[in-house]
Amino acid sequence: MTPLRICIIGSSRFPISEPFAGGLEAHTHALARHLSLRGHEVTLFAAPGSDPSLGVRELAVEQLGTVAGQRPDVASPPHWWMEEHHAYQGLMLELMRSGGRRYDVIHNNSTHHLPVAMADVVPVPMVTTLHTPPTPWLRSALVHASPRAVFVAVSRCTADAWAGTVASRAIPNGVDTDRWVAGPGGGPAVWSGRLVPEKAPHLAIDAARRARMPLLLAGPMLDTDYVAREVLPRLGDDVRHVGHLDQRALCELVGSARVAVVTPEWEEPYGLVAAEALACGTPVAALDRGAMREVVVPGAGVVADPRDPDALARAMVEAATLDRRRVRRLAEERCSLERMVDAYEEVYDQVLDEQVVA
Repeated sequence: MTPLRICIIGSSRFPISEPFAGGLEAHTHALARHLSLRGHEVTLFAAPGSDPSLGVRELAVEQLGTVAGQRPDVASPPHWWMEEHHAYQGLMLELMRSGGRRYDVIHNNSTHHLPVAMADVVPVPMVTTLHTPPTPWLRSALVHASPRAVFVAVSRCTADAWAGTVASRAIPNGVDTDRWVAGPGGGPAVWSGRLVPEKAPHLAIDAARRARMPLLLAGPMLDTDYVAREVLPRLGDDVRHVGHLDQRALCELVGSARVAVVTPEWEEPYGLVAAEALACGTPVAALDRGAMREVVVPGAGVVADPRDPDALARAMVEAATLDRRRVRRLAEERCSLERMVDAYEEVYDQVLDEQVVA
């Protein structure tokens, strides 16, 4: 397609850089990098500390401290909420003033409500990716959304969840199968992701012990209270946390595992860690929540009934017997970054064609 000037709106809270805080940041990095490799001129607005090779302009996330003599307002939102609000509001006002001269299309890849609510004041078509199930902030923003706005969901499950609010096309997240390469397997089971309640690594630990498999956990401890309460007391010789790893080290770890465990305690919008594991040839045992069945298809892993405390352990044992070469092949066919970016380019073409017709 003809090279475009693409503005990507990313997260203001976590840098788009390795080691990634989560799947949203990894997705944004891969999308921006691959669009650039295809010849598009990409500008990424994202949190301070993001990868400068992506053409980053840092969002103006002002640290709102208490000023001497300032009257405290007990009814005000937390500082971080106001910091994010002002950063996105400033960006949208900037795009309102000059975005039409600088960009052909805006891709909102954040989960913040303001880019959606203010899209109609910006003279550039906007594509928004829905990375979460419906939330009150985003749903309320859609009342003010531009009629020209186009929405994409990261899975059919997420598109269905939003269907009562907004129509969206499902474009599954992709992984770079040139970077996530097949590994030998055979090692301890692995769990990767943010150590937070909705990702529920404690359930992976319990299942691994039932399955009598050693387990390695990798990822940032973002909810320290949850980790102290549910994770640290469960660690031992057979279960260890190996830290927050960059992509190369995480690929090596996942590729050496006999099985990857995914344990969402919410309706998982996609499950990028599952796709990454499949690209490494590592079969997945996952709780059957949200979009996991779209990623963990037969032959790639086993999904387990989240209501049965023994089901995940059985799934781990069964998944570990699957053919790793077939698992890798399914990832190349279904989860590739190339396929994802092709689909986003089609969406960009669509919104630009509709703008011409209008």
